[in-house]
Amino acid sequence: MITYQHQQDHSVREFMRGGKKHVELTKLSTQLPGNMRMFNVLTLIPGASIGYHVHENETELFYFLEGNGRVKDDDTYHDISAGDAMATFSGHGHGVENTGDTNLVILAAIVRD
Repeated sequence: MITYQHQQDHSVREFMRGGKKHVELTKLSTQLPGNMRMFNVLTLIPGASIGYHVHENETELFYFLEGNGRVKDDDTYHDISAGDAMATFSGHGHGVENTGDTNLVILAAIVRD
């Protein structure tokens, strides 16, 4: 199944998960398998963030496509840049902030356990 770019849904979420500014979301596929909750590109403008939150009964995977940022992985902070990846498993939490002066672009997928 192909989802062409013009078919992808674009939206903006203000203060995502209690974060700063807004996050632009692009849903990459019009259909997902039953165990997958999300397959998106997330774009954080400079200074934007997604607030810390915990995942239950699912795993979220991030691949950082562009930019620089800082993530909170449970209780530990890490600086990240394009090419880095992150997995947040069930029972664990994360947050992410764009600390750079260009967009932080993330490929994100959530898979149910």
